[in-house]
Amino acid sequence: MKLMWRYTLRYKKLLLLDFISVFGFILIELGLPTILASMIDRGIGQKDFGYIQKMALVMIAITVVGVLLNILLRYVSSQITSRMVADIRDDLFAKVQTFSHTEYETLGVSSLITRTTNDAYQIMLFMQNILNMGFMTPMMFGASLYLIMRTSPSLGIYVLGSLPILLLAVILIAKYSEPLSSKQQKNLDNINSILRENLAGLRVIRAFVKEKFEETRFRKVNDAYADSSRSLFHLMAIAQPGFFFLFNIVMVLIIWNGTLQIDHGQLEIGTLIAFIEYIFHALFSFMLFATVFMMYPRANVSALRIQEVFDQQPVITDPKDGVRETEQKGYLEFKNVTFAYPGHAESPVIRDVSFTASPGETVAFIGSTGSGKSTLIQLIPRFYDVTEGQVLVDGIDVRKYDLKALRKKIGYIPQKAQLFTGTIAENLRYGKKDASQTELEQAAEIAQAAEFISQKAAGFDERLAEGGSNFSGGQKQRLSIARAVIRRPEIYIFDDSFSALDYQTDAKLRTRLKKETTASTVLIVAQRVGTIMHADKIVVLNEGDVVGIGTHEELLQTCPIYHAIAASQLSEEELG
Repeated sequence: MKLMWRYTLRYKKLLLLDFISVFGFILIELGLPTILASMIDRGIGQKDFGYIQKMALVMIAITVVGVLLNILLRYVSSQITSRMVADIRDDLFAKVQTFSHTEYETLGVSSLITRTTNDAYQIMLFMQNILNMGFMTPMMFGASLYLIMRTSPSLGIYVLGSLPILLLAVILIAKYSEPLSSKQQKNLDNINSILRENLAGLRVIRAFVKEKFEETRFRKVNDAYADSSRSLFHLMAIAQPGFFFLFNIVMVLIIWNGTLQIDHGQLEIGTLIAFIEYIFHALFSFMLFATVFMMYPRANVSALRIQEVFDQQPVITDPKDGVRETEQKGYLEFKNVTFAYPGHAESPVIRDVSFTASPGETVAFIGSTGSGKSTLIQLIPRFYDVTEGQVLVDGIDVRKYDLKALRKKIGYIPQKAQLFTGTIAENLRYGKKDASQTELEQAAEIAQAAEFISQKAAGFDERLAEGGSNFSGGQKQRLSIARAVIRRPEIYIFDDSFSALDYQTDAKLRTRLKKETTASTVLIVAQRVGTIMHADKIVVLNEGDVVGIGTHEELLQTCPIYHAIAASQLSEEELG
């Protein structure tokens, strides 16, 4: 509840207007029965038609004001809740941007999506009901109860007698609905997870003819969600008929006793009519408040799930007064680096790695699958932090840098090219937002992307579908490389970024890159020896250990593992 109110109280002026609307609406709603009672007892009873006309006009005026206040109440509540949920989603998104890979793995990507969308929506629905009815109903109930006891204490006993039953029912429903709500949201996480996997892996599913298997898998989690939702809705469905049943019993008892009192001259007809209106407002207000109260467990589950994201402390954090500027540019050193994933300290992925790289140098990394190549280079921009040792950029431990300053030094091209919905130009400007058209063309030419871009009808304004699915793998890789080139970083990191390119394009691209990166340090992770054989330094990894460092020619003579990799890819003539 704290989270919901924290965001609601950001709009104190609108909240005050909500209170004023509620208070005015209650006065009008309870004032009308009182005026009606006076019209009947004095106007009709005494045949004072002038008084009847006067009170009728007053009632019409009050009704118009009531309608206007109700409209204002709905408008204000919708303004507060829509702004509040927008703030929650903005803050959630900003928080998620600070997470490292560890937090994503802990919370789950699908769960984060559900929390940002569905959980935030549940809070909005609840707060909208609170602002519309949650404030109004307790005040309306209290005022109605006062008027009931003042008008006829003997009849008011029936209302007071029904309250413990209503209260017990509300508490029981709220108690049983919370675990059901929690289960429902977790099942929704599972639906999003499977749906996300299915859409991302559609081609694989079709290639292995696993459509029926995936349908069964989805149906299983969907049925689990439907079952938990059904149980929750059944529980909620009991409430309203139960309330109306009790409400009708109380009404019958009051009308029956009221008519007896009228018959004995103890009560007037107008007073009974007003009394019935007060009871209607009292019990109906209680029922509405109970409905809001029963919504609380579900909203509370959502709020706790969102708060869990806010409470999650990122493993990778900005140091206080982090380094922003350095005299040196492009120097890199790994000093006795060991790394194990969080929670797996006993099995390091890389062990005691040491090497250096300087501006103008190309350092390559090669090794069998799972040898730790990609993990190693991800330590440079602090996607993970080292377990032991140091990674130094320009002579300073990366953990002492301001994160933005550190990452601005680096042009990172991931193994899987990740592009965003938008134009080619917008994707390239992701690397440098104020890049000119000339810079775009130059970066595309270096990345060997100029030719296929020129063949597009809109050129650099050609739109990419989600994830760049309307471009080939090689085209996406070249656009990713152009995006990094355009920012002119001090350190280039190519994480197997040439794998989708043919040998000719690969060779042209590397030759062109060599000319443009003379003042930068270039790091290349590769599977193909042909891609890295001209590197100034090659680091050979095997199961997390460095088993060789040197040039292509040196390693052929001194490193059996490198020789075996090269022998599997090159001809005897190329091996020398």
